[in-house]
Amino acid sequence: MSHRKLMFGLTLSAAVGFGAAYLPARVHAQAAKPAAAPAPAAAAPTCKLHGKKCCDPAIAAHLPKDAVFKACGQSEATFLGEDGHESSTCTYFFKVAGEKEDETYVQVYAPTQKEVLAAPNDPFFSYKKVGKAFMADKAKSPKSAPMLVSRTGLYMPAKGYSVTVNASTKVCTKEQAKKLAPAMN
Repeated sequence: MSHRKLMFGLTLSAAVGFGAAYLPARVHAQAAKPAAAPAPAAAAPTCKLHGKKCCDPAIAAHLPKDAVFKACGQSEATFLGEDGHESSTCTYFFKVAGEKEDETYVQVYAPTQKEVLAAPNDPFFSYKKVGKAFMADKAKSPKSAPMLVSRTGLYMPAKGYSVTVNASTKVCTKEQAKKLAPAMN
């Protein structure tokens, strides 16, 4: 009988101890929940936006929009805005009379790379050296020729990254695109 009383006493004291430890913590946790903070207001873009978000300044630094203005004869009046929603890419859009906005752009792509090609290795176009960069020169097939007519491609190798620029010929002619090459960083 004493053994039964001892087990009953231990069980009862364990239950009381558990209740004393668990219940106040449970009640305190429910009461201590702070009211939900209001969602922060969306920050105003720091650029002239023409897409989901502004360009990453590190990507835009490889070819600043002012260099595009100067080389391609564009200005703030024709500049529609920038879009940097894709990783390692910055696209500048321009207003050109009679043309669709999504076809009048200059796009800068600057991915980080472990191994950077010293010259472009493109199966569709041949390139020629223009200063420190390479410029798409000739289409290697009749199917790729229309792309070369509508866009000018530039490529510049660097240490740990490369810079590729695709410029619509409606914004920047081939001769003007040659002037972009020295502005690439």
